[in-house]
Amino acid sequence: MTDQDLAGRRAVVTGGASGIGLACAQEFARRGAHVVIADLNGDAARAAASGVGGEAWVVDLADTAALESLTLDADILVNNAGIQKVAPIHEFEPATFRLIVRLMLESPFLLIRAALPTMYERGWGRIINISSVNGEKGQAGQTNYSAAKAGMHGFSMALAQELASKGVTVNTVSPGYIGTDMVKAVRADVLEKIVATIPVKRLGEPSEIASICAWLASEESGYSTGAEFSVNGGLHMN
Repeated sequence: MTDQDLAGRRAVVTGGASGIGLACAQEFARRGAHVVIADLNGDAARAAASGVGGEAWVVDLADTAALESLTLDADILVNNAGIQKVAPIHEFEPATFRLIVRLMLESPFLLIRAALPTMYERGWGRIINISSVNGEKGQAGQTNYSAAKAGMHGFSMALAQELASKGVTVNTVSPGYIGTDMVKAVRADVLEKIVATIPVKRLGEPSEIASICAWLASEESGYSTGAEFSVNGGLHMN
């Protein structure tokens, strides 16, 4: 893999202003891609885009009605945007449950739908869906998040079969506990207990997810489609 193996490619990264999304944007840009940072936070998106020499796309991906007529120019699409709320199911507000499923499952469907015409025309595309270890094994108090992420697995596998003959690959990356702001905001004693359950005894780094995504975005990954890459420090082994 060369340092500029993504040169000439246009990559759209959702939730790209922070955490795993930002790490992906930085790695793609380092390898020569033109990166579009899609994020709800306009200031953060513009700052991130400036940092990678790309462009900001300030967008509310939960507004799925607005995405239905979208046309998206992308060689590489990383569906990473997401939110999380923890609550027992009897306390979970239906509107919040629907919001999370809409943002993390329906929105990726619409973005992929918007990007495919250009990918088909070029005979080349890379779709990378960021899931979670919680989509594999579930997590108490996260029925919404686990449902959306598990749905992403099935969606990705079906889509991979559909697009394989078009030159478009679809793969899923499922991180475990990664040292993003969201995870680090957990109370220190709780975070310590979490880390104790991870066989490698540390949180993952966003860059460790980004490096796998960069490979999946490259020419070298062309024979990999419909696969799930679980990156969790040994927390959950298939």
